[in-house]
Amino acid sequence: MGGKYHHGDLRGELVRVSLDLIAEQGLTGFSVAEVARRAKVSPGAPYRHFADRESLLAEVACHIACQLTERVAAAAGEHEDPADALAAAAGAYTRYLIERRAGMNVLYADGLHGPQYVELHEQTRRLSDEFLVRCLAVAPDPATALELLEQLFTQAHGYGTFQLDGVFVKHGYSVDLVVRKSTEAARIAIAGRTGGTVGGGR
Repeated sequence: MGGKYHHGDLRGELVRVSLDLIAEQGLTGFSVAEVARRAKVSPGAPYRHFADRESLLAEVACHIACQLTERVAAAAGEHEDPADALAAAAGAYTRYLIERRAGMNVLYADGLHGPQYVELHEQTRRLSDEFLVRCLAVAPDPATALELLEQLFTQAHGYGTFQLDGVFVKHGYSVDLVVRKSTEAARIAIAGRTGGTVGGGR
């Protein structure tokens, strides 16, 4: 098949197509066959670059982790107050999940836990550390910071999932509103774990 569409970088094109496919259909719609079809290559072509479905998905997940880390860092960087920065990071996670249908659900997908996926594990750790460092900055102790980290990821992912699954859509919520709600929920969780204030109250 011709190589014009990917300028000789079929590997990169397969990753790009995979990201778009997941954004459209979620992880359940991801398959090497569909990626090959959309990339306009033979069904066997992806296997010249990736040993199996999991190998391709692992590289895609690396890109997702990098993009997410950049998004949350940029959102947090707009705020001087550590609690506001952390809440903004949670909102940024929710927005990315809604836009790309990708977050921890892809980074921790079945089959990606093996030691061969070192780069994915490192990128996932970078994302977690982006949150953890900020949790440590506001929490009274490391144990509380870890609990807060877990809570924020769960809330941020939950808000995004409710939008993607149509729950919030039925209420007429816009993406911006869902992100604001996620950010506010994060702010409340942070105050609850750290003894801070929200809107002037406990």
